[in-house]
Amino acid sequence: MFENLNVWEVGALLLLALLIFGDRLPAVIGDGLRMVRNLRTMARNATTDLSKELGTDIQLEDLHPKAFIRKHLLSEEEEQAIRKPLQGMYDDLRSDVTKVQKDIKDVATAADPRTPGSSATGSSATGSPPAPAPRSASYDEVT
Repeated sequence: MFENLNVWEVGALLLLALLIFGDRLPAVIGDGLRMVRNLRTMARNATTDLSKELGTDIQLEDLHPKAFIRKHLLSEEEEQAIRKPLQGMYDDLRSDVTKVQKDIKDVATAADPRTPGSSATGSSATGSPPAPAPRSASYDEVT
């Protein structure tokens, strides 16, 4: 949470807290820690109650709708049956987008007057090596 703050910024925040809360600062810190403990206890109790109601062991990560459906409602075969057509459509769409991006880059480099050797014939006459293809993410990585 505070990984992007340096020592001076943390010191300034502490000084500001001291100025705002004064002598009550230890009490405010204690109240904040007590609130965090109560929230953790409430979350733990909610997952325990939900586990008892559903009859399975549920972790906090399992409460995400996608993870819940995968773990408790779909079997491996059903998940693969749903994933297969979507993976094919995703791959087709990704290849089409890659082709369009390549065509746009070719047109942009051909039309750019700052590029040496640019002409109406395109950038293939310059002899420059082609740009590397962008990395294609799989359907699993995107979802």
